[in-house]
Amino acid sequence: MSLNRSEKEAVISEVTSLAAKAQTLVLAEYRGITVAAMTKLRSDARSAGVTLSVLKNTLARRAVAGSAFEVGSDHMTGPLIYGFSVDAVAAAKVVAEFAKTNDKLVIRAGVYGGKVLDVNGVKQLASIPSKEVLLAQLLGLMQSPISRTARVLAAFAEQRGAGAAEVATEAVPA
Repeated sequence: MSLNRSEKEAVISEVTSLAAKAQTLVLAEYRGITVAAMTKLRSDARSAGVTLSVLKNTLARRAVAGSAFEVGSDHMTGPLIYGFSVDAVAAAKVVAEFAKTNDKLVIRAGVYGGKVLDVNGVKQLASIPSKEVLLAQLLGLMQSPISRTARVLAAFAEQRGAGAAEVATEAVPA
């Protein structure tokens, strides 16, 4: 069904606002995917904070014009699903995980940081741990020297306390 001019403008403005907030765009061809599989993909995406949209390519090109995602316009051909995410790896992770179990979903390209990513680039982006995991790892690295120092000081204090107890027992006549 064809959209009238005001509906097209609404779609363009909605996608433009998505693109303004997003860090990553993933393009995937969805030809042949069942409705049930597409519903599962959308559910997984929603829970990860990813916005998936099936758009007319001309509207998508107009919506990303002037943004960091404009470099991906050459790849906007055929039946595509567009995945926008604020988290740098979320869209790539959701689409790549789903593509592992469903061979009908074919990753075409992605855009991150104003650069076009090929299929392997999207998969590499998907393999990066999430922001929460990276923050937890960083916190662990920062706590490691402090906890090691605390253990050394505790062992030293314990050793010193045991040495003082030995001296005290030797000095007391029996």
